[in-house]
Amino acid sequence: MRERLMGRTGLRVSELCLGSMTFGRETDEETSRAILDAFVEAGGNFIDTADVYSTGGSEEILGRWLSKRGRRDDMVIATKVRLPMGEGPNERGLSRKHIIEGVEASLRRLRTDHIDLYQVHAWDPDTSLEQTLSTLDSLVRAGKVRSIGASNFSGWQLQKAVDISRERGWEPFTCLQPLYNLLDRETEWELLPVCRNEGLGVLPWSPLRGGWLSGSIRRGMQEPPSGTRVETAERMGWGESWSAYQDERTWRVLDALFAVVEETGRPPAQVAVNWLLRQPDVTAPIVGARTMDHLTSHLASVDWELEATQLQRLTDASAQRLPYPYSVQAKHV
Repeated sequence: MRERLMGRTGLRVSELCLGSMTFGRETDEETSRAILDAFVEAGGNFIDTADVYSTGGSEEILGRWLSKRGRRDDMVIATKVRLPMGEGPNERGLSRKHIIEGVEASLRRLRTDHIDLYQVHAWDPDTSLEQTLSTLDSLVRAGKVRSIGASNFSGWQLQKAVDISRERGWEPFTCLQPLYNLLDRETEWELLPVCRNEGLGVLPWSPLRGGWLSGSIRRGMQEPPSGTRVETAERMGWGESWSAYQDERTWRVLDALFAVVEETGRPPAQVAVNWLLRQPDVTAPIVGARTMDHLTSHLASVDWELEATQLQRLTDASAQRLPYPYSVQAKHV
C-alpha cells in the first residue's frame, strides 16, 4: 500500500484504513489478530476503532495485539467517543466528563499511553461546542491524544468547530469521517468543500454501503439475499436497509458497476473501493473485514487504477439530483 498525508498534519497513513467494528462481534480474537497481521504485512499502518464497538471489545482485542507487536509507534491508531457506553446518565455525549472518562478507558483498553487520532463520533446537541473543543484541546496538550477529528457532522457543524478552534487557539479538527460511497454522495455538497478549504483529511466509512456494492445484489431482485447485512439492516431498521436503497438510482449505479466489473475483471467490491480511492479529497477509505478473504479482497483494491472512462461512467451513473441551492450554484460554476 502507498502512503497518503492526513490533511495538513504531516502524518502519513496507509491509503486504506482498517476498520475494526467487527472485532469481538462477528470476528473472533484469533481471526482479528490474523487480519491485523496481514494488514500490516501488506503495508497498512492505519487502524480505526471506537469505544462503542463490541462495547469496548474491539479496543481490547486491538490493545492485546498492539502490546505483543513491540513497535507501537509504527501504527496510527484512531478511536472515537460519543455514543452510549452504559446506562448511566453521563455515559454518553460530548461533555467534559464523558470525554475525559472515555479517553482514559480507551487508553486502558488499547494498552497505550496515547491515541493518534481521537474522533467525536457524532454531533452532541446537548453540549456546548466550546466545552467539547476545549476538552479535546486539553487532551492534546496533555499528550494523551495526538490529533482530533469528527464523524457524522453536517457542513455547518464542521465549519463552526473549525472556526471556534481557530479563534480560541485550540487544537483543530484534522479530519472528517463521513459516509461516502457510490450510493451516498451527499458528502460532496457541503462536507468535502469544507475539508478541502480547511485542509482536513477525509476517511470515508461504509465504502460498500453494508454490502450493496459488494456484488451480492443486482437489478431484478425483490428482496435482499438471505444472511446478508442488508437483510439484517432491513430487520433492524439500520441505514443500509433494503427499503432505503431499492430504487431506480441504485439499480442504475449497480448496472454501471457490473459493466465496469466485466471490463476490468475485478470484483464489484474492488471496483467500488477503487472509485473512492480516486476521489481527490479522500485520504483513506475505512474497510472492514469479518474474514481474511474480505481483507484480501480489499487489499487488492489498491494495486491498480480504473481507466478515466470507467471512473467517469461510475461517477455519472451515481450522480444525484442537486437540491437547492446547489442546483443553482452548479449553473454558475
